[in-house]
Amino acid sequence: MEWKDFKYIFAYLMPLMAIIGLEWRGWWSPGSFYIAFVLIPVVEIFFKGTDKNLDDAQKELKSNQSFFNYLLYLNVPLLYFVLIYSFFVVKNNDFSRMEGIGMILNVGVVLGTLGINVAHELGHRQHKFDIILSKILLIPSFYMHFYIEHNLGHHKHIATPKDPATALLNENVYFFWIKSVFKSYLNAWKLEAKRLSKNNFSFWSIHNQMIQFVIIQLIYLVAIYYFGGMKCLIFLFLSGLVGILLLESVNYIEHYGLLRKIMSNGKYEPVMPKHSWNSNHELGRIFLYELTRHSDHHYKSTIKYQALSHHDESPQLPFGYPGAILIALIPPIWFSIMNKKVQEIA
Repeated sequence: MEWKDFKYIFAYLMPLMAIIGLEWRGWWSPGSFYIAFVLIPVVEIFFKGTDKNLDDAQKELKSNQSFFNYLLYLNVPLLYFVLIYSFFVVKNNDFSRMEGIGMILNVGVVLGTLGINVAHELGHRQHKFDIILSKILLIPSFYMHFYIEHNLGHHKHIATPKDPATALLNENVYFFWIKSVFKSYLNAWKLEAKRLSKNNFSFWSIHNQMIQFVIIQLIYLVAIYYFGGMKCLIFLFLSGLVGILLLESVNYIEHYGLLRKIMSNGKYEPVMPKHSWNSNHELGRIFLYELTRHSDHHYKSTIKYQALSHHDESPQLPFGYPGAILIALIPPIWFSIMNKKVQEIA
């Protein structure tokens, strides 16, 4: 293990700033939002990162080092500490409307980064322990179905109209949110029904993961209401919604306008690095556990985050992921920049 491997520890600044925001409130209430959408985008304007890759021996070595797993595992207690802390802050304090909005954004960013993003990485692992942790991280965002649809749906249909998590050319992010959220959820039910049928299980049985997810998430919401009342329920529900929209905004920029071609046999061409937008911007890579090297992730989804590579043939975003999300929220500007990029690689 090298000293530079400790760079991922900086990702823990996110929950630290979340706690500071919840404790100090006022202008500090957005907490982690400042890191995600102020600090990182500004820094990444000046530091573009590197396209340097590990060699094969280094990839093999780092892929088997437990240190990188423990960095992910620590996010589970940290996430729930932030949640519990926010629960008591909201329950026991009065705050202005602006403070409330700031704290919702604050906790929502944590749910999207420490929660869904880390769950995404762990959900691709083969060990049952990792998969369980992945599902636990998805509970507060009410997105447990992501484990099914992402692995069995998105990775199969990426860069095709069949994939609700692939944004089409000239599709704005707000329409995409609605499409991706609802169609992905329905797809997860269909995929689970197919799995149950294949294994000769009844749809209405305990073996149905989607039913399990509904029950678990309802228990979570009922517990919040029972112990914290309506104020805590609304706060954590809206925080979960922010986490969902953060995920879907990332989905939007990851494959915008990129489509696989249909081959002579009627099937789509294989998934290649050219079918995902890549970003080598260093801070985004650290805080998102290399999610921004998305081209390699879709090319070989079993590769662990610490061993992901840059591909020269993959399309490169002109900005990092957080900056791209901010620009995507203004569709005319996004289209004017990204449509030209799509045409250049078509």
